[in-house]
Amino acid sequence: MSAWLPSAPCTPGACVESARAGTAVPLAVLRLVSLLLVVATGIALIPLVGRVPAGPRDRLIRVWCRTIVRTAGLRLRTTGAAPPTGGLLLVANHISWLDIPLLAAVRPGRMLAKAEIRHWPVAGALIASSGGLFIERDRLRALPATVGRIAESLRGGGAVVVFPEGSTWCGRAQGRFRRAAFQAALDADAAVQPVRLHYRHDGGAPATAPAFVGSDSLLASVWRVVSARGLVAEVDVRAVLPPGSAPDRRTLARAAETVTTGPACAAHPPVRANRQAPAHL
Repeated sequence: MSAWLPSAPCTPGACVESARAGTAVPLAVLRLVSLLLVVATGIALIPLVGRVPAGPRDRLIRVWCRTIVRTAGLRLRTTGAAPPTGGLLLVANHISWLDIPLLAAVRPGRMLAKAEIRHWPVAGALIASSGGLFIERDRLRALPATVGRIAESLRGGGAVVVFPEGSTWCGRAQGRFRRAAFQAALDADAAVQPVRLHYRHDGGAPATAPAFVGSDSLLASVWRVVSARGLVAEVDVRAVLPPGSAPDRRTLARAAETVTTGPACAAHPPVRANRQAPAHL
């Protein structure tokens, strides 16, 4: 097992709660069908949306991604300040396939993902539509070239989204942030925006139903989400780490990791509190 191919100890049997108290099957099926329609419609419109100027295009992408999350049956709560413009490395802890639209709703950008995700029906389409950077994680020699591609995107003023843990965790625990992507931020003299993702039940207790871990299949994970009741996705945009705030990638990775593992910042007012998804979804 290489440093570029990390794994988490989380498994569906040990870490993920069942959906015994979930929604009725007809409602879950309706959510699933609606989710697939929303994703497919967005993908079909990509060529048209690509011709729209950057500002309106990003707003359309944010609306699409928030719609994906709500259609799956979750409420969305975002706190913290809006990310800055210009080259930005957006980093977050990794729990679910839902993390992808959640971060795109914060700031659309190119997603760094393992190559096999390209063929997944939901997450793969979302990443490919953003101009995703796909990597073969078992080829350590390809790592410098990947870092170079990230740095090039950052120098061009774009955002690159990275999950530095390199693997999904259940949400009750979190992995260490790998350092490679942070080298790209240093090389491009770009800011780093840490984001803390958290899923909970409507009553406040942590929820692991959205987790996509271990041997879980994507279909099983998606079905568990659309079958669940009262899920809330929390996106806490933490204080940005400006260029020059760390002398090396190890220090920068540790700073971003520390920020995302801390408690939610009560001083940050919600910037968007979406209402409960309609009862028919």
